[in-house]
Amino acid sequence: MSDFIRFVDKNNSTFYSTLKARVEEYFKKNNLSKSANGLMYFKSFLYIGGMVTLYALLYTGWFSLWQMLGIVIFLGIFKALIGFNVSHDAIHGAYSSKEWVNKLMSGTFYLIGANPYVWRITHNTVHHMYTNIPEHDEDLEIAPMFIRLCDAGKKYKIQRFQHLYAFLLYGLASISWVFRKDFVKFFKKKIGHFDFSKKPAIEYFNLFFFKAVYYTLYVVFPLMFLEITWWQYLIGLFAMHLSMGLVLGLVFQLAHVVEGISYPRTNEEGNIEDAWAAHQMRTTANFGTKDRLTGFICGGLNNQIEHHLFPKVCHVHYPAISDIVKQTAKEYGLPYIENKSFFTALASHYKMLKLFGPEAQKKINTAKVANTV
Repeated sequence: MSDFIRFVDKNNSTFYSTLKARVEEYFKKNNLSKSANGLMYFKSFLYIGGMVTLYALLYTGWFSLWQMLGIVIFLGIFKALIGFNVSHDAIHGAYSSKEWVNKLMSGTFYLIGANPYVWRITHNTVHHMYTNIPEHDEDLEIAPMFIRLCDAGKKYKIQRFQHLYAFLLYGLASISWVFRKDFVKFFKKKIGHFDFSKKPAIEYFNLFFFKAVYYTLYVVFPLMFLEITWWQYLIGLFAMHLSMGLVLGLVFQLAHVVEGISYPRTNEEGNIEDAWAAHQMRTTANFGTKDRLTGFICGGLNNQIEHHLFPKVCHVHYPAISDIVKQTAKEYGLPYIENKSFFTALASHYKMLKLFGPEAQKKINTAKVANTV
């Protein structure tokens, strides 16, 4: 596998330059900033405030154990919504035109137990550049022994049942992320093609300090101050992370593992024979873009096409520029893949899980026959 991929646009497409000019004209004509607006500030206050309120309610002693269980489930959901609606934009530099504001709001990632520095590399640099390219886009490698998300994924017998258990594993991924994944990624020397061997000293401090803060808030304090047993605590911790992980996992998967999506391979030289922007159109999908509630909840990730093309534009502007993207794609003969709603996208993702699972089993059975001949 080549460490570095180049996008070789033999057709010299003007799609992206034309699209960028049209989007720039939209913002200029309407005298709009590409950064956060009043809606974005409201969402930030709502989701961060909601998370803090739910956490504080646990310590009031006003609620029964079952009610506390409901609170921690919603706490997990609000943590995911902070990731979608606040942290994600800030880490991309899309929250504000001022770098210090983006850095400050990127810190909200620490509130959900994640590390913004690691995410910036794995997501902004690797995933956005090499979207859906097997062995390069690490988003296709979620528990690869159990879940196969593309036709190039490694095949294991258990994967034929993946459509039955995948959603549970999406939920469990949150626990792994908070307690394991960030540490594993941080100490890798390479992530994709990216040289990750040298890191600023401050990032070592940030990793351990903010993880310690998170563990204090969600492990030490509950065990010290809540009138619950250790096993009741574990149930609550599991429920919170299951709801958080499920929401995170579903929204991200519905953008890149649905029907109509491509999984391009490199040529013999290790290159992708396509323009980068055209590649994004073939590997990314939208869902529920006409539903304001879906957009409000998902932080613009349901407008994933617009996000991949314009990651430094705040997500509150994506619905307005989506028609420009769709029309320009049509003019250049490029796909604009979208599902009408969250649920149609979910059904499409489920079909893909069923497709890649039996495909793995078919390969295993074929190998067994070949070995006996």
